[in-house]
Amino acid sequence: MLEFTGERLIPGQADPDLWNEHYARYLFASRLASRKRVLDIACGAGYGADCLARTAASVTAIDLAPDAAAAARQSYGAPSINFLAADARHLPFPDASFDLIVAFEVIEHLDNPQDLLTEARRLLAPGGQFVASTPNRLYYAETRKLSGPNPFHVRELDFDEFRAELNAVFPSVTLFLQNHAASLVIRPALAPLTHGELRVEPAEAEPANSHFFIAVCASVTQTGSPTFVYLPAAANVLREREHHIEKLESELAQKSVWLDSLKAEHASLVDLYRDQSDNLKAVQAWGLEMDQRVKAAEIAVTEELARHQANVTEIVSGYESQLAALQNEHASASATAAANITRLETALTQTRAELARCVDLLHESEKTVEERTLWAQNLQARIEHLESTLASLQQSRWLRLGRKIGVGPDISQY
Repeated sequence: MLEFTGERLIPGQADPDLWNEHYARYLFASRLASRKRVLDIACGAGYGADCLARTAASVTAIDLAPDAAAAARQSYGAPSINFLAADARHLPFPDASFDLIVAFEVIEHLDNPQDLLTEARRLLAPGGQFVASTPNRLYYAETRKLSGPNPFHVRELDFDEFRAELNAVFPSVTLFLQNHAASLVIRPALAPLTHGELRVEPAEAEPANSHFFIAVCASVTQTGSPTFVYLPAAANVLREREHHIEKLESELAQKSVWLDSLKAEHASLVDLYRDQSDNLKAVQAWGLEMDQRVKAAEIAVTEELARHQANVTEIVSGYESQLAALQNEHASASATAAANITRLETALTQTRAELARCVDLLHESEKTVEERTLWAQNLQARIEHLESTLASLQQSRWLRLGRKIGVGPDISQY
Protein backbone atom coordinates (compact mmCIF):
# COMPACT_ATOMS: atom_id res chain seq x y z
CA MET A 1 0.00 0.00 0.00
CA LEU A 2 1.54 3.27 -1.18
CA GLU A 3 1.39 6.32 1.07
CA PHE A 4 0.74 9.86 -0.15
CA THR A 5 3.89 11.88 0.61
CA GLY A 6 3.50 14.63 -2.01
CA GLU A 7 5.84 12.93 -4.49
CA ARG A 8 3.07 11.08 -6.36
CA LEU A 9 -0.75 11.14 -6.22
CA ILE A 10 -2.40 8.18 -4.46
CA PRO A 11 -6.12 7.66 -5.22
CA GLY A 12 -8.30 8.08 -2.14
CA GLN A 13 -5.55 9.93 -0.23
CA ALA A 14 -5.82 13.36 -1.90
CA ASP A 15 -8.51 16.04 -1.87
CA PRO A 16 -10.93 16.16 -4.87
CA ASP A 17 -9.32 19.24 -6.48
CA LEU A 18 -5.87 17.63 -6.56
CA TRP A 19 -7.27 14.35 -7.86
CA ASN A 20 -9.33 16.07 -10.58
CA GLU A 21 -6.42 18.10 -11.98
CA HIS A 22 -4.24 14.96 -12.26
CA TYR A 23 -6.95 12.71 -13.70
CA ALA A 24 -8.03 15.38 -16.21
CA ARG A 25 -4.60 15.24 -17.86
CA TYR A 26 -4.95 11.51 -18.52
CA LEU A 27 -8.46 12.03 -19.92
CA PHE A 28 -7.01 14.74 -22.19
CA ALA A 29 -4.32 12.29 -23.45
CA SER A 30 -6.73 9.36 -23.77
CA ARG A 31 -8.35 11.05 -26.79
CA LEU A 32 -5.03 10.44 -28.63
CA ALA A 33 -4.56 6.84 -27.41
CA SER A 34 -7.17 4.97 -29.45
CA ARG A 35 -5.73 1.65 -30.70
CA LYS A 36 -2.16 2.86 -30.13
CA ARG A 37 0.90 1.53 -28.34
CA VAL A 38 1.17 3.84 -25.31
CA LEU A 39 4.02 4.47 -22.87
CA ASP A 40 3.15 6.07 -19.50
CA ILE A 41 6.36 7.50 -17.92
CA ALA A 42 6.34 7.87 -14.12
CA CYS A 43 3.02 6.05 -13.82
CA GLY A 44 2.95 6.26 -9.99
CA ALA A 45 -0.01 4.37 -8.54
CA GLY A 46 -1.19 3.29 -12.03
CA TYR A 47 -4.58 5.04 -12.27
CA GLY A 48 -3.47 6.96 -15.39
CA ALA A 49 -2.31 3.82 -17.20
CA ASP A 50 -5.69 2.26 -16.44
CA CYS A 51 -7.43 5.31 -17.96
CA LEU A 52 -5.30 5.11 -21.14
CA ALA A 53 -5.81 1.35 -21.46
CA ARG A 54 -9.56 1.80 -22.01
CA THR A 55 -8.92 2.89 -25.61
CA ALA A 56 -5.26 1.98 -26.29
CA ALA A 57 -4.04 -1.21 -27.94
CA SER A 58 -1.47 -1.64 -25.15
CA VAL A 59 -0.02 0.40 -22.32
CA THR A 60 3.50 0.07 -20.93
CA ALA A 61 3.74 1.95 -17.62
CA ILE A 62 7.11 2.60 -15.95
CA ASP A 63 8.14 4.17 -12.65
CA LEU A 64 11.55 4.68 -11.08
CA ALA A 65 10.34 3.21 -7.75
CA PRO A 66 9.94 -0.60 -7.86
CA ASP A 67 7.40 -0.49 -5.00
CA ALA A 68 5.19 1.91 -6.99
CA ALA A 69 5.27 -0.35 -10.06
CA ALA A 70 4.46 -3.39 -7.91
CA ALA A 71 1.55 -1.63 -6.17
CA ALA A 72 0.15 -0.44 -9.51
CA ARG A 73 0.37 -3.99 -10.90
CA GLN A 74 -1.72 -5.25 -7.98
CA SER A 75 -4.33 -2.48 -8.28
CA TYR A 76 -4.77 -2.46 -12.08
CA GLY A 77 -4.37 -5.88 -13.60
CA ALA A 78 -5.79 -5.36 -17.11
CA PRO A 79 -4.02 -7.70 -19.58
CA SER A 80 -3.20 -4.79 -21.90
CA ILE A 81 -1.12 -3.01 -19.18
CA ASN A 82 2.48 -3.91 -18.35
CA PHE A 83 3.99 -2.23 -15.28
CA LEU A 84 7.81 -2.03 -15.06
CA ALA A 85 10.43 -0.35 -12.87
CA ALA A 86 12.70 1.76 -15.08
CA ASP A 87 14.51 5.09 -15.32
CA ALA A 88 12.82 7.62 -17.64
CA ARG A 89 16.24 8.84 -18.81
CA HIS A 90 17.41 5.36 -19.92
CA LEU A 91 14.43 3.27 -21.05
CA PRO A 92 14.93 -0.40 -22.03
CA PHE A 93 12.97 -0.26 -25.30
CA PRO A 94 14.06 -0.22 -28.96
CA ASP A 95 13.62 2.84 -31.17
CA ALA A 96 10.12 3.70 -32.47
CA SER A 97 8.41 1.35 -29.99
CA PHE A 98 5.40 3.58 -29.15
CA ASP A 99 2.77 5.68 -30.89
CA LEU A 100 1.91 7.80 -27.84
CA ILE A 101 4.08 8.69 -24.84
CA VAL A 102 2.81 10.61 -21.81
CA ALA A 103 4.96 12.09 -19.02
CA PHE A 104 2.83 14.10 -16.60
CA GLU A 105 4.61 15.99 -13.79
CA VAL A 106 8.00 14.41 -14.53
CA ILE A 107 10.22 17.13 -16.04
CA GLU A 108 10.41 19.18 -12.83
CA HIS A 109 11.89 16.14 -11.03
CA LEU A 110 14.96 16.01 -13.34
CA ASP A 111 18.22 17.94 -13.33
CA ASN A 112 18.33 17.93 -17.14
CA PRO A 113 14.93 17.71 -18.93
CA GLN A 114 16.70 16.98 -22.23
CA ASP A 115 17.50 13.46 -20.98
CA LEU A 116 13.77 12.68 -20.88
CA LEU A 117 12.84 14.53 -24.07
CA THR A 118 15.53 12.95 -26.29
CA GLU A 119 14.63 9.50 -24.96
CA ALA A 120 10.93 10.14 -25.71
CA ARG A 121 11.68 11.20 -29.30
CA ARG A 122 13.85 8.10 -29.81
CA LEU A 123 10.97 5.84 -28.73
CA LEU A 124 8.25 7.55 -30.85
CA ALA A 125 7.17 5.80 -34.01
CA PRO A 126 6.70 7.96 -37.14
CA GLY A 127 3.65 10.14 -36.61
CA GLY A 128 3.71 9.51 -32.85
CA GLN A 129 3.01 12.13 -30.19
CA PHE A 130 4.55 12.99 -26.82
CA VAL A 131 2.32 14.62 -24.17
CA ALA A 132 3.97 16.26 -21.15
CA SER A 133 2.90 18.56 -18.32
CA THR A 134 4.55 20.62 -15.61
CA PRO A 135 3.41 23.16 -13.00
CA ASN A 136 3.92 26.86 -13.69
CA ARG A 137 6.90 27.91 -11.56
CA LEU A 138 5.48 31.41 -10.96
CA TYR A 139 1.97 30.30 -9.94
CA TYR A 140 3.25 27.27 -8.03
CA ALA A 141 5.64 29.38 -5.93
CA GLU A 142 2.77 31.71 -5.03
CA THR A 143 0.45 28.90 -3.93
CA ARG A 144 3.20 27.28 -1.83
CA LYS A 145 4.60 30.42 -0.21
CA LEU A 146 3.33 29.28 3.20
CA SER A 147 4.26 25.60 2.96
CA GLY A 148 7.55 26.21 1.14
CA PRO A 149 9.02 24.69 -2.07
CA ASN A 150 8.12 21.16 -3.07
CA PRO A 151 11.03 19.02 -1.77
CA PHE A 152 10.63 16.52 -4.63
CA HIS A 153 11.05 19.11 -7.40
CA VAL A 154 14.55 19.70 -8.73
CA ARG A 155 13.91 22.40 -11.33
CA GLU A 156 10.56 24.10 -11.95
CA LEU A 157 9.86 25.98 -15.22
CA ASP A 158 7.83 28.96 -16.34
CA PHE A 159 6.00 29.04 -19.70
CA ASP A 160 8.91 30.29 -21.83
CA GLU A 161 11.39 27.87 -20.19
CA PHE A 162 9.05 24.92 -20.74
CA ARG A 163 8.50 25.85 -24.40
CA ALA A 164 12.26 26.32 -24.98
CA GLU A 165 13.08 22.87 -23.58
CA LEU A 166 10.46 21.22 -25.83
CA ASN A 167 11.37 23.17 -28.98
CA ALA A 168 15.00 22.09 -28.57
CA VAL A 169 13.95 18.47 -29.27
CA PHE A 170 10.59 18.43 -31.11
CA PRO A 171 9.88 20.29 -34.38
CA SER A 172 6.16 20.59 -33.55
CA VAL A 173 4.99 21.73 -30.10
CA THR A 174 1.37 22.64 -29.25
CA LEU A 175 0.93 24.16 -25.79
CA PHE A 176 -2.14 24.14 -23.55
CA LEU A 177 -2.96 25.82 -20.23
CA GLN A 178 -4.67 23.85 -17.47
CA ASN A 179 -6.65 25.70 -14.79
CA HIS A 180 -9.56 25.21 -12.45
CA ALA A 181 -12.32 27.29 -14.06
CA ALA A 182 -15.54 28.64 -12.57
CA SER A 183 -18.57 27.47 -14.55
CA LEU A 184 -22.33 27.22 -14.37
CA VAL A 185 -23.79 23.80 -15.11
CA ILE A 186 -27.41 23.23 -16.10
CA ARG A 187 -28.10 19.51 -16.13
CA PRO A 188 -31.10 17.18 -15.96
CA ALA A 189 -32.32 16.79 -12.41
CA LEU A 190 -33.59 13.22 -12.63
CA ALA A 191 -31.31 11.67 -15.26
CA PRO A 192 -27.60 10.87 -15.30
CA LEU A 193 -25.31 13.34 -17.05
CA THR A 194 -23.91 11.64 -20.15
CA HIS A 195 -23.27 14.46 -22.62
CA GLY A 196 -23.84 18.16 -22.95
CA GLU A 197 -23.30 21.32 -24.91
CA LEU A 198 -20.25 23.42 -24.08
CA ARG A 199 -20.09 27.19 -24.48
CA VAL A 200 -16.66 28.75 -23.88
CA GLU A 201 -16.40 32.52 -23.56
CA PRO A 202 -13.59 33.91 -25.77
CA ALA A 203 -10.67 35.24 -23.72
CA GLU A 204 -6.97 35.86 -24.07
CA ALA A 205 -4.67 33.12 -22.77
CA GLU A 206 -2.62 34.07 -19.73
CA PRO A 207 0.31 31.62 -19.39
CA ALA A 208 1.91 33.53 -16.51
CA ASN A 209 -1.24 33.07 -14.37
CA SER A 210 -1.93 29.45 -15.32
CA HIS A 211 -1.53 26.61 -12.91
CA PHE A 212 -0.19 23.90 -15.25
CA PHE A 213 1.24 23.70 -18.77
CA ILE A 214 0.49 20.74 -21.07
CA ALA A 215 2.31 20.17 -24.37
CA VAL A 216 1.60 17.82 -27.26
CA CYS A 217 4.84 17.30 -29.22
CA ALA A 218 5.60 15.49 -32.45
CA SER A 219 8.26 15.18 -35.12
CA VAL A 220 5.81 16.31 -37.81
CA THR A 221 3.35 19.18 -38.02
CA GLN A 222 0.16 18.67 -36.01
CA THR A 223 -3.29 19.99 -36.78
CA GLY A 224 -6.02 21.04 -34.37
CA SER A 225 -5.85 22.04 -30.72
CA PRO A 226 -9.40 21.93 -29.31
CA THR A 227 -10.20 23.05 -25.80
CA PHE A 228 -10.83 20.16 -23.45
CA VAL A 229 -13.17 20.54 -20.46
CA TYR A 230 -13.50 17.90 -17.75
CA LEU A 231 -16.55 18.19 -15.50
CA PRO A 232 -16.04 15.79 -12.57
CA ALA A 233 -18.89 14.71 -10.35
CA ALA A 234 -17.33 16.58 -7.41
CA ALA A 235 -16.90 19.80 -9.37
CA ASN A 236 -19.53 21.97 -7.68
CA VAL A 237 -17.27 25.00 -7.44
CA LEU A 238 -19.64 27.09 -5.30
CA ARG A 239 -20.11 24.22 -2.86
CA GLU A 240 -16.37 23.68 -2.76
CA ARG A 241 -15.94 27.39 -2.08
CA GLU A 242 -18.47 27.18 0.72
CA HIS A 243 -16.59 24.25 2.21
CA HIS A 244 -13.39 26.20 1.82
CA ILE A 245 -14.97 29.23 3.53
CA GLU A 246 -16.21 26.99 6.36
CA LYS A 247 -12.71 25.61 6.70
CA LEU A 248 -11.26 29.13 6.75
CA GLU A 249 -13.84 30.24 9.33
CA SER A 250 -12.96 27.23 11.48
CA GLU A 251 -9.29 28.07 11.13
CA LEU A 252 -10.07 31.72 11.91
CA ALA A 253 -11.98 30.71 15.05
CA GLN A 254 -9.11 28.51 16.09
CA LYS A 255 -6.69 31.35 15.43
CA SER A 256 -8.91 33.63 17.57
CA VAL A 257 -8.65 31.12 20.41
CA TRP A 258 -4.90 31.02 19.87
CA LEU A 259 -4.82 34.84 19.79
CA ASP A 260 -6.74 35.09 23.08
CA SER A 261 -4.39 32.56 24.58
CA LEU A 262 -1.42 34.52 23.28
CA LYS A 263 -2.88 37.77 24.65
CA ALA A 264 -3.28 36.18 28.08
CA GLU A 265 0.22 34.81 27.82
CA HIS A 266 1.43 38.26 26.75
CA ALA A 267 -0.27 39.89 29.77
CA SER A 268 1.33 37.29 32.01
CA LEU A 269 4.68 38.00 30.39
CA VAL A 270 4.16 41.76 30.91
CA ASP A 271 3.48 41.18 34.63
CA LEU A 272 6.48 38.94 34.79
CA TYR A 273 8.53 41.62 33.03
CA ARG A 274 7.42 44.23 35.57
CA ASP A 275 8.32 41.92 38.44
CA GLN A 276 11.65 41.26 36.80
CA SER A 277 12.16 45.02 36.30
CA ASP A 278 11.50 45.67 40.01
CA ASN A 279 13.88 42.88 40.93
CA LEU A 280 16.42 44.28 38.50
CA LYS A 281 16.19 47.72 40.09
CA ALA A 282 16.73 46.19 43.54
CA VAL A 283 19.66 44.21 42.21
CA GLN A 284 21.08 47.36 40.60
CA ALA A 285 20.80 49.28 43.93
CA TRP A 286 22.46 46.41 45.75
CA GLY A 287 25.13 46.32 43.06
CA LEU A 288 25.76 50.05 43.43
CA GLU A 289 26.15 49.65 47.21
CA MET A 290 28.50 46.72 46.68
CA ASP A 291 30.48 48.78 44.16
CA GLN A 292 30.94 51.56 46.74
CA ARG A 293 32.04 49.04 49.35
CA VAL A 294 34.46 47.52 46.92
CA LYS A 295 35.95 50.93 46.11
CA ALA A 296 36.39 51.71 49.84
CA ALA A 297 37.98 48.31 50.35
CA GLU A 298 40.30 48.97 47.41
CA ILE A 299 41.45 52.25 49.01
CA ALA A 300 42.08 50.52 52.37
CA VAL A 301 43.89 47.67 50.67
CA THR A 302 46.01 50.15 48.68
CA GLU A 303 47.06 52.00 51.83
CA GLU A 304 47.81 48.76 53.68
CA LEU A 305 49.76 47.54 50.67
CA ALA A 306 51.85 50.74 50.65
CA ARG A 307 52.70 50.27 54.34
CA HIS A 308 53.51 46.66 53.77
CA GLN A 309 55.73 47.55 50.82
CA ALA A 310 57.65 50.04 53.01
CA ASN A 311 58.20 47.35 55.67
CA VAL A 312 59.25 44.88 53.03
CA THR A 313 61.71 47.42 51.57
CA GLU A 314 63.28 47.95 55.01
CA ILE A 315 63.54 44.23 55.63
CA VAL A 316 65.02 43.66 52.18
CA SER A 317 67.64 46.37 52.81
CA GLY A 318 68.63 44.63 56.10
CA TYR A 319 68.83 41.31 54.34
CA GLU A 320 70.94 42.82 51.58
CA SER A 321 73.40 44.30 54.16
CA GLN A 322 73.67 40.94 55.93
CA LEU A 323 74.11 39.25 52.60
CA ALA A 324 76.95 41.65 51.67
CA ALA A 325 78.73 40.94 55.01
CA LEU A 326 78.29 37.21 54.50
CA GLN A 327 79.64 37.54 50.97
CA ASN A 328 82.74 39.38 52.32
CA GLU A 329 83.24 36.72 55.00
CA HIS A 330 82.83 34.06 52.39
CA ALA A 331 85.40 35.76 50.16
CA SER A 332 87.91 35.98 53.04
CA ALA A 333 87.30 32.39 54.04
CA SER A 334 87.65 31.36 50.41
CA ALA A 335 91.05 33.15 50.19
CA THR A 336 92.24 31.51 53.43
CA ALA A 337 91.07 28.14 52.28
CA ALA A 338 92.85 28.65 48.95
CA ALA A 339 96.13 29.53 50.76
CA ASN A 340 95.77 26.48 53.03
CA ILE A 341 95.09 24.28 50.04
CA THR A 342 98.22 25.63 48.31
CA ARG A 343 100.36 25.05 51.43
CA LEU A 344 98.98 21.56 51.87
CA GLU A 345 99.52 20.74 48.23
CA THR A 346 103.20 21.91 48.54
CA ALA A 347 103.72 19.84 51.70
CA LEU A 348 102.02 16.88 50.04
CA THR A 349 104.32 17.22 47.02
CA GLN A 350 107.41 17.29 49.30
CA THR A 351 106.10 14.33 51.30
CA ARG A 352 105.50 12.40 48.09
CA ALA A 353 109.11 13.15 46.98
CA GLU A 354 110.53 11.99 50.36
CA LEU A 355 108.35 8.91 50.22
CA ALA A 356 109.67 8.18 46.74
CA ARG A 357 113.26 8.44 48.01
CA CYS A 358 112.45 6.14 50.93
CA VAL A 359 110.95 3.64 48.50
CA ASP A 360 114.13 3.81 46.38
CA LEU A 361 116.32 3.27 49.49
CA LEU A 362 114.09 0.44 50.57
CA HIS A 363 114.47 -1.14 47.15
CA GLU A 364 118.29 -0.77 47.43
CA SER A 365 118.25 -2.24 50.95
CA GLU A 366 116.15 -5.15 49.78
CA LYS A 367 118.63 -5.71 46.93
CA THR A 368 121.60 -5.69 49.39
CA VAL A 369 119.79 -8.06 51.70
CA GLU A 370 119.08 -10.35 48.81
CA GLU A 371 122.74 -10.27 47.70
CA ARG A 372 124.05 -10.94 51.24
CA THR A 373 121.51 -13.66 51.74
CA LEU A 374 122.71 -15.27 48.53
CA TRP A 375 126.40 -14.91 49.66
CA ALA A 376 125.56 -16.38 53.05
CA GLN A 377 123.75 -19.24 51.40
CA ASN A 378 126.79 -19.90 49.14
CA LEU A 379 129.17 -19.66 52.09
CA GLN A 380 127.04 -22.08 54.10
CA ALA A 381 127.07 -24.45 51.18
CA ARG A 382 130.89 -24.28 50.98
CA ILE A 383 131.20 -24.83 54.72
CA GLU A 384 128.93 -27.80 54.53
CA HIS A 385 130.97 -29.13 51.61
CA LEU A 386 134.23 -28.67 53.47
CA GLU A 387 132.82 -30.30 56.57
CA SER A 388 131.68 -33.20 54.47
CA THR A 389 135.13 -33.45 52.88
CA LEU A 390 136.86 -33.25 56.22
CA ALA A 391 134.63 -35.94 57.65
CA SER A 392 135.48 -38.12 54.71
CA LEU A 393 139.16 -37.54 55.18
CA GLN A 394 138.93 -38.37 58.85
CA GLN A 395 137.33 -41.64 57.99
CA SER A 396 139.89 -42.50 55.32
CA ARG A 397 142.04 -45.60 56.25
CA TRP A 398 144.98 -44.15 54.57
CA LEU A 399 144.85 -41.12 56.67
CA ARG A 400 144.41 -43.26 59.81
CA LEU A 401 147.33 -45.41 58.76
CA GLY A 402 149.48 -42.36 58.15
CA ARG A 403 148.73 -41.11 61.68
CA LYS A 404 149.74 -44.35 63.09
CA ILE A 405 153.05 -44.33 61.34
CA GLY A 406 153.45 -40.62 61.86
CA VAL A 407 153.07 -39.73 58.24
CA GLY A 408 150.56 -37.16 56.84
CA PRO A 409 148.90 -34.09 58.34
CA ASP A 410 147.12 -34.01 61.64
CA ILE A 411 143.54 -32.86 60.93
CA SER A 412 142.00 -33.63 64.22
CA GLN A 413 142.23 -30.00 65.17
CA TYR A 414 139.88 -29.03 62.28
